[in-house]
Amino acid sequence: MQINRASRTICGLIVGLGTPAFVEEVNAQPQAGFADPVGVLVDRLDLERYKSTIKGLTQFGDRQQGTDRNRAAVDWIEAQLRSYGCANTERIKYVFDRLPPPQTNAASSSGATIASGEIRAGLGGSRLRGMTLPVDPNNRLDAQTDPALRALNAQAPTPGAREEVYCTKVGSTRPDEMYIVGAHMDGRGYGEAADDDGSGTALVMELAHIFSSPDVKTERSIRFALWNNEETGLNGSRAYVEQRAALQGKENPPGSGRYPEPRWLAMIQHDMLLWDHGMPRPDGTVNSQQRPEADVNVEFQSRARFADQAMKLAFYFRDANERYASDYPAAVGNHMTNTDSANFEDLAPAISLRENERGMQIGAGWNPQYHQPTDRYAAYSDKDFRLGLNAAQTSLAAVALLAGARLDK
Repeated sequence: MQINRASRTICGLIVGLGTPAFVEEVNAQPQAGFADPVGVLVDRLDLERYKSTIKGLTQFGDRQQGTDRNRAAVDWIEAQLRSYGCANTERIKYVFDRLPPPQTNAASSSGATIASGEIRAGLGGSRLRGMTLPVDPNNRLDAQTDPALRALNAQAPTPGAREEVYCTKVGSTRPDEMYIVGAHMDGRGYGEAADDDGSGTALVMELAHIFSSPDVKTERSIRFALWNNEETGLNGSRAYVEQRAALQGKENPPGSGRYPEPRWLAMIQHDMLLWDHGMPRPDGTVNSQQRPEADVNVEFQSRARFADQAMKLAFYFRDANERYASDYPAAVGNHMTNTDSANFEDLAPAISLRENERGMQIGAGWNPQYHQPTDRYAAYSDKDFRLGLNAAQTSLAAVALLAGARLDK
């Protein structure tokens, strides 16, 4: 893997709940015995392993919440995390007592070309121009043409108890401060949810694997969270916030040096990372390959309480991408919406990494697999998977720098 590492120092963001943000220079001095410890960690990311983790998730179909296949996927994710050495694995338990309502999307369109110069509102305050396609989710099981996958996805969701899993890398010197790295493991559309959000879930799992290596130490804590019920309205991450926000920074038991919920420094979400093939053509077709301008989109929400700090964090990730990502650049956008980071954005700086801008591009039909039975592992090429790997390189590098990662000799 060829890594492009700029020589300049990255300017970092360290923020705390309820306190002013401040910017500090990340110590760019090489660790004794390692030319660049962050580079060593980034080099441990492997395309085939990332693909294998996505493939493992697809064995559970679309992992729709409230089904046996979803519960089996939660168990599998926890078993994988434990096998990586992320042994302090825990679950959030909550009740989702309603069936999901029919979903519509404010950015849907008839697919007609928008008149030149006309501007329409998308999601999160973004603007839509040019060709758009409908993005209504598939709600018909019989739209899945593969009989085996149709059978796997046949069970309908029912209201009731839900669970989601997370594990934590405990900081060695500042265990009371934490970065949350998340993705949602549930999907919809009666496919395999390979991109939405197997791509993000696999990324978080791969970062958990690398940071859990016994030779890796971090000053601050890192939590790896795999949310459930995102597709029904961000319910799983909301349950986490409702149950855990008030516990932040409280030592338990007193004097133990243990912090069940360290203070949230930032939340980083990963949601759909594989497909950046460009705008649909006037006939509704799309390019079969990544567009030349493909990039990793790092988004924050400009209307959030912590917007200024989140913007700095987003540009920090862009700088980490420039220094450590192997193939695709990163771009920053200010209309983060419709993903689990929204539940954190008024409590801590929150960003999301995406394949496209959520409102202007995904919301305008740029990804034909979005919530469709075609969102399957076989629909993506190595160039697509490599876009997801570049998002992993970006997040691993940025989080390693922010958390103060070190390597034992």
